[in-house]
Amino acid sequence: MKAMRYTRPGPAREVLEPCKLPLPEPGPGELRIRVRASGVNPSDVKSRARRALPGGFIVPHSDGAGVVDATGPGVPGLRAGQRVWFCNAQWQRELGSAAEFVVLPEALVHPLPEAVDFEVGACLGIPALTAWEAVHGGPTPLAGHTVLVQGGAGAVGQAAIQLARAAGARVLSTVSSPAKAELARWAGADAVLDYRHEDLAERVRALTAGRGVDRIIEINLAANAPQYPALLARGGEVCVVGSDDWQRPLPLADYLVHGLSLRFFIVYELEAARRRRAMGEIHAALESGALRHLPPQRFRLDQIATAHEAVEQGLGSGQVVLSLAD
Repeated sequence: MKAMRYTRPGPAREVLEPCKLPLPEPGPGELRIRVRASGVNPSDVKSRARRALPGGFIVPHSDGAGVVDATGPGVPGLRAGQRVWFCNAQWQRELGSAAEFVVLPEALVHPLPEAVDFEVGACLGIPALTAWEAVHGGPTPLAGHTVLVQGGAGAVGQAAIQLARAAGARVLSTVSSPAKAELARWAGADAVLDYRHEDLAERVRALTAGRGVDRIIEINLAANAPQYPALLARGGEVCVVGSDDWQRPLPLADYLVHGLSLRFFIVYELEAARRRRAMGEIHAALESGALRHLPPQRFRLDQIATAHEAVEQGLGSGQVVLSLAD
């Protein structure tokens, strides 16, 4: 089969290369998927740029969508010919979704609604599962509460806005430009705050009658940690889904006085039953229209370096996929 790989970390154009690999065979509890679209996420790009390889090479990308091609023994739920989306393809494995075929445990694969394109299906995985856990994983349901989604124009942010609204929350979102504000509004944010030109604390107080938000969904802990006491209601929560610097000191004494809590998770390690629930609810949200996606930027498999550069540079308004359609 055709695939793209890298044998060492480094710049996309220097390390990504085409290759031919044997067709993988599904084992017990596994199925083989003919990949129709491979999602390109920031974590895929960062891994390629910096992370040491555990073996000889990596076929990148965790997310994708396609058609079940073959099943191994003990796969009762899915069948050959079924349209599916999947996650975690390259988590702690060599062979990700930047290939014509991928073999995965059935638990990482879910049916794709007929009305949803493969390229949109390839955009689910990491962003939608992260957003779902950030919305539904807290100590209390969000219905009737106010949530602040940082970076509402990004893939996780857009999904979080939509899922939080579907859960009954009022949603505020931060952005960095008028163009990104339009994306957050498209996703359904009730109010959009431009952090480069507005006093966030003042605006949040005005929008919440001085109380603050109940939860912050945070994409960059290192950049925004000092603001939390001014943005959160007392006893509020920050759900951290990303950070540019995991070693940055935090103002813990201020957090203590304010009574706020921090929650962390990594989407790759969701407990199996929780992942199944999340995938099922994402499926339902897609079918009902509660979760929508902008058309992704589309590249061919052999344009993978350009696709990685588009993610690194934050180009365009949607996500990035490699199309492997016939």
